[in-house]
Amino acid sequence: MPVEEGQTILQASLADGIPHYHACGGKGQCTTCRVMVLEGAENLTPPTSCERAIKNVKKFPDNVRLACQTQVRGEGVQVQRLVRDDTDRYIFIDGKEEGTTIGEIGERRKLALFFIDVRNFTPFVEANLPFDVIHIMRRIFALFKNAITQYNGEIIDTAGDGLYAVFGLNSKIRQATESAVLAGFKILSDLRIFNNTYMRPYFNHTFEVGIGVHVGKVIVGNVGIGLSHNLTVMGYPVNIAARLQASTKELNNSFVISEVAYRLLKNPPYSLGCDYLNLKGVSTPYEVKLIGKPYEII
Repeated sequence: MPVEEGQTILQASLADGIPHYHACGGKGQCTTCRVMVLEGAENLTPPTSCERAIKNVKKFPDNVRLACQTQVRGEGVQVQRLVRDDTDRYIFIDGKEEGTTIGEIGERRKLALFFIDVRNFTPFVEANLPFDVIHIMRRIFALFKNAITQYNGEIIDTAGDGLYAVFGLNSKIRQATESAVLAGFKILSDLRIFNNTYMRPYFNHTFEVGIGVHVGKVIVGNVGIGLSHNLTVMGYPVNIAARLQASTKELNNSFVISEVAYRLLKNPPYSLGCDYLNLKGVSTPYEVKLIGKPYEII
């Protein structure tokens, strides 16, 4: 798209016949003309005072600019409109609360991926009252959450008696991997105490868990469906992490970590050994380390 000297991105879009939302008439007040800069940010004019004020309030990331306030000073600039129709406008403008812009624009990040599942919960469900089942589930999930948040992890989703978390949203990948492993070990330790001081005396039952940790580049964003603005994390590494957690039973070890993640640890824990998993879509066996303990109940 050609851009004449002195034209803003919005003016150039409209001159080229591209429908570009601008509810305030290009005065830098509504933010409906916002664009995401894909390439050539260095060839754009600096943010105007009006744009800086809005970005500060809305907490826009640096690669989001207001098209009505931004001019092009060189070649190689590539931008993408964020509001193309009325549905987009609702998602980005009308239907979103202030201060919840985190994750509205998907980005690729390298994170530590953490899956955990309670191994022997079904027998407890079948043998106890609904109140006790939900109460114990809440106790266990509180235990999980405490360890994960202590090491700066973020719980992404829960399913049945398991959950999925990520580490590294605010740290480097090495630190994120260390944190994921430490959180896992804390959960194993806290669960052992919970079993001995609560589950065994009151219910004559104990729980075990399976933990899988992997690292990789994933897409992070917010699908904005009102679930407490939870982030969504997607990508093939997520599938691998889930597979590692699922493999804990067949490998008879409570904590399985990929060799890729294990190599990132500054002080790696003792490993009972390594094993190889055949993963769907991967031609060669995937190496993993066993850093937990064998299960007491198979």
